[in-house]
Amino acid sequence: MDQRPLPAHVLFFPLPVQSHVNSMLKLAELLSLAGLHVTFLNSDNIHHCLLQYTDIQARFAHYPGFRFETISDGLPADHPRAGQRVFEMFDSMKAITKPLFEEMLISGRLSSDTRPPVTCVIADGILSFAIDAANEIGVMSIAFRLASACYNWTCFCIPKLIETGELPFKENDMDRLITCVPGMEGFLRHRDLPDFCRVDDLADSKFQRLTETHKTPRADALILNTFEQLEAPILSHIRSHCPKLYTIGPVHAHLKTRLAAETMTLSSSLSSKSNSLWEEDRSCVTWLDAQPLKSVIYVSFGSLAVFTRDQLMEFWYGLVNSKKLFLWVVRPDSVTGKDGEPQIPVELSEGTKERGYMVGWAPQEEVLAHPAVGGFLTHSGWNSTLESIVAGVPMICWPYFVDQQVNSRFVSDVWKLGLDMKDTCDRATVEKMVNDLMEVRQDEFNRSADMMAKIARRSVSQGGSSYCYLDRLIEDIRSTSLGAPSRKGKFGW
Repeated sequence: MDQRPLPAHVLFFPLPVQSHVNSMLKLAELLSLAGLHVTFLNSDNIHHCLLQYTDIQARFAHYPGFRFETISDGLPADHPRAGQRVFEMFDSMKAITKPLFEEMLISGRLSSDTRPPVTCVIADGILSFAIDAANEIGVMSIAFRLASACYNWTCFCIPKLIETGELPFKENDMDRLITCVPGMEGFLRHRDLPDFCRVDDLADSKFQRLTETHKTPRADALILNTFEQLEAPILSHIRSHCPKLYTIGPVHAHLKTRLAAETMTLSSSLSSKSNSLWEEDRSCVTWLDAQPLKSVIYVSFGSLAVFTRDQLMEFWYGLVNSKKLFLWVVRPDSVTGKDGEPQIPVELSEGTKERGYMVGWAPQEEVLAHPAVGGFLTHSGWNSTLESIVAGVPMICWPYFVDQQVNSRFVSDVWKLGLDMKDTCDRATVEKMVNDLMEVRQDEFNRSADMMAKIARRSVSQGGSSYCYLDRLIEDIRSTSLGAPSRKGKFGW
């Protein structure tokens, strides 16, 4: 009888939203490059969008050990899956997706004569049921937290905030410092806590739902999309509770590094491409090509944020009044309460024609790396923040929800990479901050951004901290599948 050990087979399962799918697909490709078998589990809705707008099927066909599987997210096809309504997915996945996933994993149907059984599950840290299912069948379980270390640590400290009376807090206490989040005592304010903490009653359903989903399940290890030099003080606090931690980010830059190193042995057509759920309008790159060096502020609020028409107009006036060049992404579903198509004021249409360019979606990594881009007005999502850091582009932060309030405080007050505009949306503030970032304090912010970009790129280069942690992750996954003595211990928050 053949007693050879089975090769490693990793099952990935992200929360079905663009930012989470994007980062986990990049890590899945990194493990595929290392020769591991990989199954990537998408929701039906997400997979449909990826097939429609990207080349993922052809791109991943280069990896013989890779395949996609799909599962229902429990929501109807016409559900918007954006704004605050995205949280309805948590309930639908608990009711519908959880039993489907458990049956899929336990039944063994992810293996075949030519494909080994699953030996490791890397699940979105929010999807605790996926970790529980992996633990149930005795395979290695790893939680991948797609937000910053500073946000994850803040969430870990929420019980302490409740115990000390910091939560709930009054609206007039927004600028009071929080004193019981270790490592953040000198700068974290009430207004910098995740948006779901802004409740009068801790029994609030959104607060309860999100604090529950942000508890890291009892996994063997934790992956974070960050790098040591960016969040070292916070990472040391996390490791005191979860010592088996792999910091492998920025994942998008890491993939580019490894792909570049593999071009001698793999097809030259392999390259890091888009995982977008929206059709990208590449005409904006042609427009950027005609603009001066570092002259354009890029504006995008990500794949989930929605704002009112009044907020849209305040941003629009602020951008036009700043007299700076701007490239603005406005998703078709990003503005609420639209009653028909009201007349655009002539000063906005003329100002945009003269100095602006607007698209429904853009190839963001490429845009941020373009030499014409000198600033980024962002919602402070973690992927966008890391992409801006790697590109060396200073930021103006207008956080929308969840982790973004914490991220924006770190961008402005800890890393000194830009300005924090949270809880404000008026044209005068937008105009002033754009001018501060792009003109008045441009040299100051460019120096900080250039320095951090170099550090980020070194971390994913051979010998860098993230590069070494990824090698260690791959080796640990292989060792577990080979039956090596386990150094595992379940960790959870």
